[in-house]
Amino acid sequence: MVAFLAGGHVLLEDIPGVGKTTLARALAQATGGRFRRLQCTPDLMPADITGVSIYDEQERKFVFHPGPLFCDVMLADELNRTPPRTQSALLEAMSENQVTVEGVAMALPRTFFCIATQNPLDQAGTYPLPDSQRDRFLVTYRLGYPDGAAELELLVRDGADSDLARLGTILDGDAATRLRQEVRSIAVEESVRRYLLAVIQATRTHKAIHTGASPRAALGLQRACQA
Repeated sequence: MVAFLAGGHVLLEDIPGVGKTTLARALAQATGGRFRRLQCTPDLMPADITGVSIYDEQERKFVFHPGPLFCDVMLADELNRTPPRTQSALLEAMSENQVTVEGVAMALPRTFFCIATQNPLDQAGTYPLPDSQRDRFLVTYRLGYPDGAAELELLVRDGADSDLARLGTILDGDAATRLRQEVRSIAVEESVRRYLLAVIQATRTHKAIHTGASPRAALGLQRACQA
């Protein structure tokens, strides 16, 4: 929720079956948004993500068919199984909230939110995400395995009505937009800004860190603190 309210995106690195898709669906349903799931494969093309124009015989013109990017919450599952050229199709959407198709810029929903997943890099058939792609994600983390009590509850409730079916909408798109604006309006003390800057600069000089945090990361960290 911090990433969502801060206007950022989330990268989950974890094994299959720990609830990544369920998490994305729950967020989409709670925010009343349209959910799309993109299964990334080695043969996926950029047009499969952004959309494509197809000639309509009846209309005698090309008609644009939007891809899965045109939604409120998108789950890009196993992003690092698709080649870098296709991964780059997400760059413009995540940074500018728009996509350019055949030279025409098309706006995405104001609350567009991407949750991408990737498998550990030691698994076969994976492509490492380029730095330019990783820099678009505000948060990267692992869900991990549930604890014993939670997994037991999962077994007990197997076959029962899905919790997602009972999950109601707690805010619509306009409310989500207002919340994001409220987050951006929260005042940040000068001492907090200097502390954030010190953390960011420390990543650029630490010997154990290959590439330090970018100015985009500094802005994202401040917005996350506001959220």
